[in-house]
Amino acid sequence: MKIETTRKRMVLFSTISLTDIVLLLLIFFLLTSSFVVQPGIKVKLPKAASGQQDDTNKIYITVTLEDQIFINQKKTSHSQLGTLLQQLLKDDPSKLVVIQADKDLSLEKTIRIVDTAKLAGAERFMIATEPGL
Repeated sequence: MKIETTRKRMVLFSTISLTDIVLLLLIFFLLTSSFVVQPGIKVKLPKAASGQQDDTNKIYITVTLEDQIFINQKKTSHSQLGTLLQQLLKDDPSKLVVIQADKDLSLEKTIRIVDTAKLAGAERFMIATEPGL
């Protein structure tokens, strides 16, 4: 005689606990990814509605609020700016010179940088902005 039991074995795998773990990992990675520091020089760019992104051969001049000058991420002084630009523009004077000046920097200092670049032989200029207004 065969005795039947009231308990049956579960054949299905419960994925609820696995889903909870995956959700917690996703939240953890989303929160920690916002803390990744972007390398570069901290400059608050002014906003413009007609900002464009162009990835051709460029020379970046960055001027911080503390009046520090960088050419392609390398710190320089105002007196060395002209000679460094002449060296960079020696092969191709039609390279685009992008000026990334802090939005709170005076216009006179920005124009002084543009004037120095023009005297060094630069033909094309662009002042970097952030999209939006």
